[in-house]
Amino acid sequence: MNRAATKGDDRRAALLEALDHHLRDAGPDASLEAINVADLSRRAGVTRSAFYFYFDNKAAAVAALMEEMYDDAWDAADLDGADDEGMQLRVTSAIRAIFRGWSHRTHLYRAMLEARAGNPAVREQWDSFQESFVVVLAAVIEGERTAGVAPAGADPTAVATALLDLNDRTLERLVHAPADFDWDAHVEAVVHIWLASIYGRTA
Repeated sequence: MNRAATKGDDRRAALLEALDHHLRDAGPDASLEAINVADLSRRAGVTRSAFYFYFDNKAAAVAALMEEMYDDAWDAADLDGADDEGMQLRVTSAIRAIFRGWSHRTHLYRAMLEARAGNPAVREQWDSFQESFVVVLAAVIEGERTAGVAPAGADPTAVATALLDLNDRTLERLVHAPADFDWDAHVEAVVHIWLASIYGRTA
C-alpha cells in the first residue's frame, strides 16, 4: 500500500467531512460564498494550501462531496439490477428511497444548487449524472413496452428526461419548502406521475 497516497486520501476525506459538517451546522441561510477556506481547513486538521491541492474552489469540493450521493442514488434506484420484484414496484421503491435519502441531506443539495448555478464544471458534472440516469430509465421504459407491460407512447428518452427533470425540481422544492409542507403527499404525487407516464396507470 502506498502510504503517501493513503495519507492524501485521508486529508481529502477530512476536508469533505469538514465541509459536510459546516454546511449542516450553518443552516438554511448559509452560502458557499460565506465559507472561509482557512476555517474549513483548520476544522479538517490540514493547511489552507492542502484544500487547494485537492480542490480548485469551494464549488469543486461540493461536487466531490456529491459523488457519494450519486452512488447512493444509483443504489436506491437499482433499475438495472435483477430480482423477483416487478419493475413497476421497483420504480416506485426507487423514487421513494431517493427522496428519503436526500431529505436527510438538504444542506448538501442546497449547496449543490448554488455550486452548479455559479460553476460551469459543477453544472457539467450534474448534467452528466442526470444523463446517466436518463440512459438507464429510457432502457427500462423501452423494455417494459417491449414486454407488453407498458403501452406505446412518447420517445423513451424524452419521457425519461422529463421525469428526471421532475425529480430535480422536487428536490429543489424539498430544500426550500416551509416546515409545514406535506412532503409525503408531494412524493406520492411524484410517484403517481412517474407510474402514469410509464405505465398509463398507477396500480
